[in-house]
Amino acid sequence: MKGLGLLSVIVSVFPAVHMTKIFVYGTLKKGQPNHFSMMDHANGQAEFVAHARTVDRYPLVIATKYNVPFLLNVPGTGQHVTGEIYSVDQQMLEFLDWFENCPQKYQRSRIRLEVQDGPGGGEHTPKAGSADGPGGGEHTPKTGSSLEAFVYSTKTYEPEWLQKPTYESYDTNGDHGLRYVRREDRSPE
Repeated sequence: MKGLGLLSVIVSVFPAVHMTKIFVYGTLKKGQPNHFSMMDHANGQAEFVAHARTVDRYPLVIATKYNVPFLLNVPGTGQHVTGEIYSVDQQMLEFLDWFENCPQKYQRSRIRLEVQDGPGGGEHTPKAGSADGPGGGEHTPKTGSSLEAFVYSTKTYEPEWLQKPTYESYDTNGDHGLRYVRREDRSPE
């Protein structure tokens, strides 16, 4: 019974944190202009899980005078969009809702994803904080497996956006020549 007492102490010192999976496809991805927001612990916790792509096709377009990537919530059109899955805590989820102006500009909804790769090299292996490690229930998903995560997409867009080119993958420095204008660099409306 000594082990059980130690477990109780560990659980009370390190309480389980509920983590939510989020799929990012635009400026929040690694190497993109707003990724620093995902890594800022003042906003909460975010841990990279895997690269993935949408099971259904969606139009990923670049719109507005600020060249913002938008995932239009129109399943069945566009491309299989690639991005990154993160596991985030409640504080980061609330920050992302604010950052994405949810629900006015973007709406957070569930989306089905196919895992492309993850830090576990494609194996379904326990990671730090997993059920097989100290305090959690997460696993690195296996390459080719599917899972559900939240995504910020929009149903509130200009009708002409459906006529814009669609992209499988977003990069602010892409061949499209539509470099994202950071919020701090925008002129007041």
